[in-house]
Amino acid sequence: MLARALAALAFALGLAQPVAAQEVTLRLHQFLPAQSYVPAEILDPWADRIEAASNGRIKIERFASMQLGGKPADLVDQLVDGVVDIIWTLPGYTPGRFPRTEVFELPFLLSDAEGASRAFWQTAEAEMFDTDFKDMHILGTWVHGPGVIHASRPVLTLEDMAGLRLRAPTRITAQLLEGLGAVAVGMAVPAVPEALSKGVIDGALLPWEVTSSIRAAELVHNHTEFPGRAIYAATFILAMNSDRYAGLPPDLRAIIDAESGAAFSAMAGRMQQGADAPMRAEAVAAGNTVTVLSEAELARWQAASEPVLAKWLADMAAAGIDGAGLLERAKAALAANGG
Repeated sequence: MLARALAALAFALGLAQPVAAQEVTLRLHQFLPAQSYVPAEILDPWADRIEAASNGRIKIERFASMQLGGKPADLVDQLVDGVVDIIWTLPGYTPGRFPRTEVFELPFLLSDAEGASRAFWQTAEAEMFDTDFKDMHILGTWVHGPGVIHASRPVLTLEDMAGLRLRAPTRITAQLLEGLGAVAVGMAVPAVPEALSKGVIDGALLPWEVTSSIRAAELVHNHTEFPGRAIYAATFILAMNSDRYAGLPPDLRAIIDAESGAAFSAMAGRMQQGADAPMRAEAVAAGNTVTVLSEAELARWQAASEPVLAKWLADMAAAGIDGAGLLERAKAALAANGG
């Protein structure tokens, strides 16, 4: 009888003990080398903060350069299918899948990455979370600093684009380059160095920030910038598998939420644009030529890019999306946030 009572007491005491902290391991997959700016300076610190805030209950394993297999265009399916838990990627790597995001990729629309990234988050939250992004949980949305033409020969005027084979990161930029007289070659960033070294392309559309990690300024020596407005900016998303997110305990979801969202997106945009200047300085120090177009020349490029907007509006209409309304709301968000 005494043994039975002691056993019951031990059982009751056991129930009163705190439950062991739940361990959660999340796998983050992305396409750039680990030492590149975004993984090293944005994604790793973000993951580190979450791990620290969770007191080790969350572990985020980071897989760079498509280490888990596939190509950059496969990242979205890997996330949705549950192969990985978190991805960082460009919506533009899967053309047609995220049509509304393209509003922030239209030519000569953006000027400041921080403000534009905040505007992107606000617009996505209002209009894309339940549409373009309905199959995932969005943690961050941002853009990089103003795009630059990096080429093997000088691009001083619109006419210099004729026949130039340039890397295009997205569907919109491919249309833009073709409309400006160049030959657009679609490819993800990791393929650019080999394509340049083998002469497959004559140059690339890229922000300054990424040029160092892929040696772009070593492989080509002419760079063309645009005053005031970016010729293009690519959109980025940091996203989590919806079921994986929903299955986390509420307190762990709250930790992830606190490190994600509008403020994180704006910070990521600011940091990427902030990294442009040092990379630009490296190219200048190496003796490369940086050309900033005049306002008059810029106006010619803007006029030549107008068919891209017309084509995008037509594509949106064909998809049943009010592109004109979306563009006006995006412009209003950009204006309100200084983007």
